[in-house]
Amino acid sequence: MSNSCRLPWRPIGYALAACVSSVFFSFSAFAGDEAAGAPTEVAVPFIELSGHGADLWGGSFSPDGKRALTTSSDKTARVWDTGSGRLLLTLEGHSEAVRSAAFSRDGKRIATACRNGEARIWDAETGQVLHTLGGHKEMIEQIAFSDDGSRVATASRDSTAKLWDTEDGKEIADLAGHTEWLSGVVFSPDSSKVVTTSSDKTARVWDAKNGNFLFVLAGHDGLVTSAAFSPDGKTIGTSSSDKSGKLWSAEDGALKLTVSGHERAALRIAFSPDGKRFATSSSDKAVKIWDSGTGALLVTIANAHKRLIPRLMFDASGKRIVTASHDKTAAVWNAETGDLIVRLAGHIKEVDGAEFSPDGKKVLTASYDKTARVWDLSGLP
Repeated sequence: MSNSCRLPWRPIGYALAACVSSVFFSFSAFAGDEAAGAPTEVAVPFIELSGHGADLWGGSFSPDGKRALTTSSDKTARVWDTGSGRLLLTLEGHSEAVRSAAFSRDGKRIATACRNGEARIWDAETGQVLHTLGGHKEMIEQIAFSDDGSRVATASRDSTAKLWDTEDGKEIADLAGHTEWLSGVVFSPDSSKVVTTSSDKTARVWDAKNGNFLFVLAGHDGLVTSAAFSPDGKTIGTSSSDKSGKLWSAEDGALKLTVSGHERAALRIAFSPDGKRFATSSSDKAVKIWDSGTGALLVTIANAHKRLIPRLMFDASGKRIVTASHDKTAAVWNAETGDLIVRLAGHIKEVDGAEFSPDGKKVLTASYDKTARVWDLSGLP
């Protein structure tokens, strides 16, 4: 795999032997016993999802949390039962690495994006290809469904994004205007807008119905690494390699506030479920949580990991955050105090993806070691 096909902070993946799915226990530091003067050790059960033939690019839960979707350099995406670890589907047919994948909101369809610039829409129950989406000239970095399921958006290294109709697979619009490669794409909660992020130091906002350009979010001094809408859809957050995060009006693109304090690139931004806070993770190994109204720094988790943190996510309650790191671990934190709840250790290569299940009782991690894991957090606060 070419190093040029990853984002700048992602090293080349590794290949290791696969093993049979089974249930394990990981003993990880739990920071809940402060009165005793030292963290205790707790057993965190997990199911290992094994079978991919190369490094994993990411993983996500289905909307009901009963299935997991993983993507890999082995040219496939796979669907797993999160209760048993059983492989349900192998989505085969892409000619190169599957870079990104997503479930539709109703869980009935899956969209996948390939390194060769092709995307596909699949039946999530049968694995049948419904539509093949061709037209990008370079690798698709991210693919996303609109919340209403009527659209799919793809963001590519060819400097464009495309908007597709999910019913017939036809291209609705070519979202052209960025001058450099795209790093991501995200829809607003009401499916009316789509935001693209780029190495040209901007994000752009488009009408998700017809693809018309609405406005540009300009002001970062480096690659825009991610974007997220607040839950009410009124605010757009962006993170950047310029070490900052910014909040913008989703109505007209006006800059609301800028937060700074990371020592290196801010890699990810995420809002709490109530929208009152947002978090940023960085290649400086830290996580910071901010007030969405004032930009005040609420929590700093310094040295949260030993290496960069490419992913973070609040759970549905807003009380916990999960982080993924290239130090081969993920971790779950108290989002109000910054205390470590549990470190999920056991992967033997970089962990590039981590997310909570919809009910917050599980975490899915995806690693360059060819495996994913479903961790059971039901015994933790």
